[in-house]
Amino acid sequence: MLTPAPASLNPDLLDTGTPPIPQAQGWARAYDGRSGPLIDLSQAVPGSPPPQALLDRLGEAAADPASTRYGAIVGDAALREAYAAEISQVYGTSFAPGEIAITSGCNQAYVMTMMALAQAGDNVLLPTPWYFNHEMTLTMLGVEARPLPCAPEAGFVPDVATAEPLIDARTRAIVLVTPNNPTGAVYGPETIAAFAALCARRGLWLVLDETYRDFLPAGVARPHEVFAATRWRDSVIGLYSFSKAYAVPGWRLGAITAGEPVIAQIGKVLDCVQISPVRAGQAAVTWGIDGIRGWRERNRVEINARADLFRQTMAPLNGWRVLSAGAYFAYVAHPFADVPAAEVVRRLVEERGVLALPGPYFGPGQENHLRIAIANVAADRIGLLGERLKGFSL
Repeated sequence: MLTPAPASLNPDLLDTGTPPIPQAQGWARAYDGRSGPLIDLSQAVPGSPPPQALLDRLGEAAADPASTRYGAIVGDAALREAYAAEISQVYGTSFAPGEIAITSGCNQAYVMTMMALAQAGDNVLLPTPWYFNHEMTLTMLGVEARPLPCAPEAGFVPDVATAEPLIDARTRAIVLVTPNNPTGAVYGPETIAAFAALCARRGLWLVLDETYRDFLPAGVARPHEVFAATRWRDSVIGLYSFSKAYAVPGWRLGAITAGEPVIAQIGKVLDCVQISPVRAGQAAVTWGIDGIRGWRERNRVEINARADLFRQTMAPLNGWRVLSAGAYFAYVAHPFADVPAAEVVRRLVEERGVLALPGPYFGPGQENHLRIAIANVAADRIGLLGERLKGFSL
């Protein structure tokens, strides 16, 4: 009798890399504490909880029987209205609640958007180094993640002159992340405008992931003029996360901003995946948009101060080069030529108790780099970093 062949899994899923952060955290478990407490610079998580008033609102909403029932597929009307009003102030133009969909985190917003824009065999341009979940999503969907190289000497800011030759008949979108994960680079309004014009001219979608929008440096009036100055609804989709600015990553709340016809199509996907976002968190954040505005502004100032402190801490260290730093992240060149970045990270955490992420997690050509998440550790821990790295060798 023939032995039946085992059932197979989706080949595109099998070709998708394993989530990398658990691997790095596994290296950290080998650290014996010899240099002091672990300095975990691996994952972008808020370093402190949100204000108690926001937690109180969550508790009240969770105790409301209405929160136990299904809500609207694209999110509760109150949050969509509040968020539309918020971004109308941010971008200096009017948005309608019907142009907003609330999702279970920005990662879900991205997955839903890619499912709406591309099918297997298409391609999407991702600036490299890229956010690894963006590449993973495209791979499992059978969509090519086409690298758009960003030069360190340009501060890892992408350029339309490099992007346009990469576009072909199967290109559906260009994704920009600003402020950037993993590099921390902030793309100027002129760069975003140039990509918006390119996408409009070539019939592509520009997908703007602005998860870290609330941490722009002081003096930046608004992130860009694309929403205010263009027919954006025909070719631009905005993504956002409440996780970082409101310090609530466990509540899993994000948002998509798009023209109403696009939101209607994305709603089909959302209905198959989430039915409706968790309602208690939506109610709390609806209040928090105005209720903790002052706290959010103080947090923005603190996060930018940490980025400045990180640059100062790294400046005296021979060989370590900060290539870019801003918002939540810094991107660093390590001084160990021909040593794989993963080995640098593993030895650094085992011997000095400092955990970063290897550059190759973020795409091709990143072997000499490490990503540092600077926002989730207090200033005193950043100050210790210089002592830990001093004299470290392989």
